[in-house]
Amino acid sequence: MQINRKQEIVNQYHFDARNEEWEKKNGVPKTKVEVNFHLVKQDYEAGATHLMAVVRFMVVFKDFVVSGGISQENEIVGRLVEQPSEFSQEEIQEISAPVLDMLRRLTYEVTEIAFDAPGIKLEF
Repeated sequence: MQINRKQEIVNQYHFDARNEEWEKKNGVPKTKVEVNFHLVKQDYEAGATHLMAVVRFMVVFKDFVVSGGISQENEIVGRLVEQPSEFSQEEIQEISAPVLDMLRRLTYEVTEIAFDAPGIKLEF
């Protein structure tokens, strides 16, 4: 599959200390990382599909939480896609790799700075 990618966009990235009092009232946050695809357009003339890969995340650690959203526009060359559900698991991983890599990189860099220690590596 040939993919032409635009630059990843960090729409939101939050690093927040855990607040036990707030969590007692509002509930304990839970880790969730979700990648979705949004069809932008189908270019019938060129035989290509444009879509956004969007990762929304909340990753909960003992003392802090990172949350936010990262997106990237992709052009799938030589393929017209009607629904994102048409992608195989391997294709989903290939399309979403850059936004997940950006999440890993941001988390590593921010935790390295915040704690003045080696950063935390996310594994998915």
